[in-house]
Amino acid sequence: MAFSHSMAVSLSAVLEDTVNQLGILGKIMPVSLQAHPEANKFVQTNITSMISSQLEAERTMEAALSARTEGKDSGLIQEFIGNLTTSNRLVDQSMRQNPLTKDNLQKIQEDRQFCEDVLAEVYKEMQAKHSFQSLLKAVKMEKDRKLGLQRTIIKEEQGRRKIKQLQRQLQDIKKEKELEIQQRNEMIAHLKDQLQEMKAKSNMEGKYVKKNAENQVHQNQQHCQIQEQTYKDELEELKRKVDEEVRTHVGIEEYLKKHQTMLEEKVEHWMDKYDKDVDAKQQELSTLKSSKANDLERLQELTRKY
Repeated sequence: MAFSHSMAVSLSAVLEDTVNQLGILGKIMPVSLQAHPEANKFVQTNITSMISSQLEAERTMEAALSARTEGKDSGLIQEFIGNLTTSNRLVDQSMRQNPLTKDNLQKIQEDRQFCEDVLAEVYKEMQAKHSFQSLLKAVKMEKDRKLGLQRTIIKEEQGRRKIKQLQRQLQDIKKEKELEIQQRNEMIAHLKDQLQEMKAKSNMEGKYVKKNAENQVHQNQQHCQIQEQTYKDELEELKRKVDEEVRTHVGIEEYLKKHQTMLEEKVEHWMDKYDKDVDAKQQELSTLKSSKANDLERLQELTRKY
């Protein structure tokens, strides 16, 4: 939509004045004045002046556009004027509460810079093309941005509800775990009691076993001592018997040696006698054989003779 040259000039004047006022508004609180004791008074004075000028610009723009309320884009223009008025009211309210708050200053600077950039672009387009398509585009982009913010807020709300639900679930799980921990602690206490009882019982049994073992060891020692003494006595008796046997053996050995010597002498005597008797008998046998041969020969002679 294009305006006439005179209407475009009027609107350009309003837009130029608004852009200039916004530029001045961005410089009313330099860094050098942030710590100045008169900063509040200085800012209040400049803000009041800027708000008055802005309201005057709104009235001028409404008067310039009053003749075009029947046009195609009159609704968008009226919406822009309403948004600008609302923005001024919010700025006025915020600045009157505490204009030097860091969050307020940052928000105001962002809004001011946005308005200044949009209106500067509209001013250039109004001078060049006598139209305000950039304003419509900026309004649409701002609506899309707000819609995106609303979606983000909705997602954030959903996330918060989800977080609350998870927190409730976490509380339930925490209660269950606390109950489980309490039950386990009770079980641990019960097991500790049983452990103490078992330790006491084990100590008593250990003492009994130790005492019993000591008694058995003492009895075994006594038994071993008695057995050892018995074995010693038996060993002494065996030694005595061995000594006696040795003496007896020595006596018998000496007797047998003497008897063996005597028997050897007798054997030698009998062997000599045997040899002599054998020789004598051999001579007698030889004599008998000679006599027999002589007798046999004589017998034969007598036999032949008779």
